[in-house]
Amino acid sequence: MVFLNSFSQFLLVLMVFLNSFSQFLLVVLSVCLNCSGPKACKRGRCGRGECVLTSTPPFYECKCKAPFQPPNCRNSVCDPNPCRNGGRCVQDGNDFDCDCPRGFRGRFCHVGPNDCFVEDGESYRGNVSETDDGSECLFWNSHFILENGADPFNSYEDQDGLGPHNFCRNPDGDSMPWCFYRKGRKLLWDYCDVLECAETTAPPTTAPAPPPRFLTCGRPQPKKQITRIYGGLKVPPGALPWQASVQVRPGGSSGPYRHICGGVVIDSCWVLTAGHCIEPQKDMQVVLGGQNLDHTEPTEQVLTVERVIRHPDYRETPVAVYNDIALLRLNGADGVCANETQFVKSACLPDAALPDGKECTISGWGATEESQLGSTHLLDARVLLINQDKCSEADVYGSVLDMSMFCAGHLQGGVDSCQGDSGGPLTCVDQGVHVVYGLVSWGDQCGKKNKPGVYTRVTHFLDWIRKLHKVCTSNE
Repeated sequence: MVFLNSFSQFLLVLMVFLNSFSQFLLVVLSVCLNCSGPKACKRGRCGRGECVLTSTPPFYECKCKAPFQPPNCRNSVCDPNPCRNGGRCVQDGNDFDCDCPRGFRGRFCHVGPNDCFVEDGESYRGNVSETDDGSECLFWNSHFILENGADPFNSYEDQDGLGPHNFCRNPDGDSMPWCFYRKGRKLLWDYCDVLECAETTAPPTTAPAPPPRFLTCGRPQPKKQITRIYGGLKVPPGALPWQASVQVRPGGSSGPYRHICGGVVIDSCWVLTAGHCIEPQKDMQVVLGGQNLDHTEPTEQVLTVERVIRHPDYRETPVAVYNDIALLRLNGADGVCANETQFVKSACLPDAALPDGKECTISGWGATEESQLGSTHLLDARVLLINQDKCSEADVYGSVLDMSMFCAGHLQGGVDSCQGDSGGPLTCVDQGVHVVYGLVSWGDQCGKKNKPGVYTRVTHFLDWIRKLHKVCTSNE
C-alpha cells in the first residue's frame, strides 16, 4: 500500500510537470509565430535603415540608407563608396554628399541623363526615389505603409512597376510618378523630382479642331481604388473632372493668382460658383483638371474669365447669404474655351428635386482636421440631403432658410462643407449621371451638431442659368 501511494504521488507530480512544460512550449511557439508579423520590425532592429517584412525567416530585412551598411545598417560613411556612376563621396561628419559627374544627379548619382517619364508616367521605371521637396521615398513594401492602412500591392490595378524598392512610380493613373514618405509619425505622399521627357516628334503643323461643345456631361473616369492619406482621401485624377479652382489676383497685377473658391464646369465656356466668391476689381482665372494647388500638372487647363455674372438678387445678411450663385464666362474662340478630356468634363444640370436622404458628394480644397487653411490636394466627402422642414427647425437654422438654399451633411456633426470649398459643387448621381445639385454657400462653423452645411439650390436658378447661356451663345 505504501508503494502504491508513493507511485501515485509520483504520477501526480509528473502530470503537473508535463502540463507546465506544455504551457511553456505554447508560449515559445506563440512568440515564434509573432516573429512573422509586424513585430518582426521592432524598434531599433535596423539601426539607421528601414525594416521591411519578408515571407521567409527571420521574416524581416534591413534596407539600409547609405552610407550605413547591411545587415543591420550600423556601419557608416564613405567606405565602401555609396556614390554610383563614378560619383565622389564627400564625408560630412556622420553624413555624406555625392559629387556627381556631369549628367547624373540624385543623392547617390543614381539618376541618369535619360531618366524621365512620358505622358502621365505610368510606364516610368526609372531610379528617382525623392519627392519634389527632397524627402526620401519609402520602400513600397515598408511595414510603416502597411501599419498606416495602405497596401500598394493590393490597391492598384497597375502593379508591374512596384516591388521591394523605393523608386517613384504611378500605379493609380495619377498625372505623374509619386511615392509615399514618412514625416514623424505620419504617412504622407507627394509627386517626385522626376523630369518629363523632351518631345521626340515635331508637333503637327495644323492642330485638329476640338469639338464645339462638350459631348457628354456628368460622366467621370472610372474610379480606381486609392488609399493615399493626406489629411483626407485624395480624389483620383478624372474622378471629379468638373471641379474648378477659381483664382484671383489684384487687377492689372503680374503677380501669381491665389485660389479663393471652388467652381463647377457646366459647359466648355461656363463655370458655376457662389456669388459671394466674386471679388470686384480683381483679375480672375479658372484652373480645370488639376488635383494639386502646389503644382502645375500636365492635365491642367488654365483659362481667364471674360465675364462675371452674379445673380441680380444676390444678398448678404449677418446671418445668411441669399441667391448665392454666379456664372463665369471663360475666354475662348468660336464658342470653344475648355477642351473636353478625361480630366476635364462638365457636370449635368439637374432636372428636378432629389429625395431627402440621398447621398451626394462635396469636393474641393477646403479645410481639414489637420489644416484650417485648406488642403493642397483635391478632397471629397459624402453628405446626405436633409429635409427642408428639419433644417428650418428652431435648433437648426430656423426661419433663416428660403427656397434658394438647402442643407446637407449630418445633423450629429462630423463631415461638413469645410471638406469642400465655397462655390464648389455638391453633385449627386441621378439616372446614371452626376448632376450639380448645389454649391457650397455658408454654415455655422464646421462639423457642429445641428449645423449642417448650407448650399445654393441649383434647381431654383435653372431658368436664369439657361437664359444667360442661350443669350451669350447666340451672340458668339
